[in-house]
Amino acid sequence: MNSVKRRCLVSALLAACTLVVAPAYAEYPTKPIKIVVPFPPGGSPDLVARVLSQKLQEIWKQPILVENTAGAGGAIGAQYVARAPADGYTWLMAPNSVLVFAPLLQRQPYDPVKSFTPVGLAVSVQNLLVVNPSLPIKSVQELLDYSKANPGKLSYASGGMGSPQNLSAELLKKTAGVDLVHVPYRGAQAALLDVMSGLTPVFISQSNSLLPYVENGKLRLLGGTGLARYPSLPNVPALSETLPGFSVDIWTGVMMPANTPNDIVQQANAAITKVLSMPDVQAVLAKQGIEVHTSTPDQMASVIKTDLTRWGKIVKDANIKAE
Repeated sequence: MNSVKRRCLVSALLAACTLVVAPAYAEYPTKPIKIVVPFPPGGSPDLVARVLSQKLQEIWKQPILVENTAGAGGAIGAQYVARAPADGYTWLMAPNSVLVFAPLLQRQPYDPVKSFTPVGLAVSVQNLLVVNPSLPIKSVQELLDYSKANPGKLSYASGGMGSPQNLSAELLKKTAGVDLVHVPYRGAQAALLDVMSGLTPVFISQSNSLLPYVENGKLRLLGGTGLARYPSLPNVPALSETLPGFSVDIWTGVMMPANTPNDIVQQANAAITKVLSMPDVQAVLAKQGIEVHTSTPDQMASVIKTDLTRWGKIVKDANIKAE
C-alpha cells in the first residue's frame, strides 16, 4: 500500500471515529438528569431547582429529577455530586454558602474549585438591612451615626457563627468602621424573632423572610445589600449609596462534577439561560425575592475564586470560627 492510500485510509478511519463519538454529546441528554439540592425542600435553591426541572423537561423531553440531599450545612449533597460520574447527569444546585462560606470556615469533604465544573450562575437573592422600629434610626446613615456615637451598644443578630447574616454584618462593620456586637442564634428564624422583639435590633437577611414583617410594621427597612437598587424594590436605597462599593451577593448556581466535558456544560448552560429568561419564570421567582442572574461557566468560576478571596479576608479579620 503506497503512502497516499495509507493516508487516505487513516483519514477515513479518523472520520469514522469522529462520526461515532460526536453524537454522544450532541444528543445530550439521553436519560434522566438529577438536580441535587443540598438542603431540605422549601428554600431558594429548592425553588429554583424545581422551576428549572419543570421547564427543562419540556425542552429536553427527559425527566429532570430534584433530589434534596440535606445535611452538614450542604456538605453531604455537595460531596455526593463531587463523587458522581462526570457525564452531565448529576447537577448540584449550589448557593455560595456551600461553595464559599462553608469551605472558608472549616475543612469540607469537597474542594469548591477542584471538585466541580461550573455550569453557570442562576439567581441571586435580595438581602435587606432592617432594624427594630423602636430604634431612632430611619436610614443607613443614621444607623452609622448612631453606632459611632454609641460604640459597642448596638447589637446585630445572625443565624450563627459563619452564617450569611454574620458575614454580611461583619462586612458592613469593616466597610463603615462601626462597632456592632454580634449575637449568634441557632438559625435565622430564632434571630428574626429577637430582632422583632427589640432584644437584638439589627439584622441583615433574605428579603423573602423579612418583607412580610416590614409591611406589618414589625421591622423598619433601611436598605438593600445589592450594588444597585433591586428592580423589585426601586424605592429602597442600596447600602452602596451611603457606603460606595458595598455589596453582598447571595447567589446560587449550577455545578457538575469535575472534568465534565465542555460540550455538555455549554449545552446545559444554554438551556438554563433559556429557561431563566422566560417572563413567567422570572415572575415566579420575583415573588420570592429571587432575581435571575445568569452567567457563562467561566464567569461563574471567576466569581467563586473572587468570593473565596474576598470573604476569606473577612473571616480572617473578624476571626470567625465555625460553630
